[in-house]
Amino acid sequence: MKYLIKNKINGDITDNQFRSRDPKFKNHKTKYKNNTAKKVKPNSKFTTTDFKFNAKDLTCTCPAGEQISFRCKGTDKNNNVKVFFEGRLLQCRNCTLKTHCMTNPESANHRKGKGRQVSFILKKQHKENVTDWMRVRIDSEKGKQIYSHRMSVVGR
Repeated sequence: MKYLIKNKINGDITDNQFRSRDPKFKNHKTKYKNNTAKKVKPNSKFTTTDFKFNAKDLTCTCPAGEQISFRCKGTDKNNNVKVFFEGRLLQCRNCTLKTHCMTNPESANHRKGKGRQVSFILKKQHKENVTDWMRVRIDSEKGKQIYSHRMSVVGR
């Protein structure tokens, strides 16, 4: 893509997220559910999406309904602004869901242990790059029209 931009070549290269952005394909995964169905492990742990996060108040509620403590605000290696929460040790120690929540539930039983930790991105930093440039081209009406003919074009 850098080569295309540098040499002013009018070319289109799709990315693997094209169909997820195009409304025409919104039912694609359900239509072909046998091929794309996500397998859920029987003993899977709670993920960040199972926690209720309120960005306005900077509060977090665990799947058991307990408010967990705000620890700090910081940045990750990509300069995304994140907030970090941690369950109080006594909360996690006595929780009936700790085996589904914590990677090591026994750590909540020790005095020096920690409760469940979870973080959320408040502000995602994103630098525009050549992939974004191509994505805008392909997602335009003209780009979709050109892309729809890609299988009928014969190379020389």
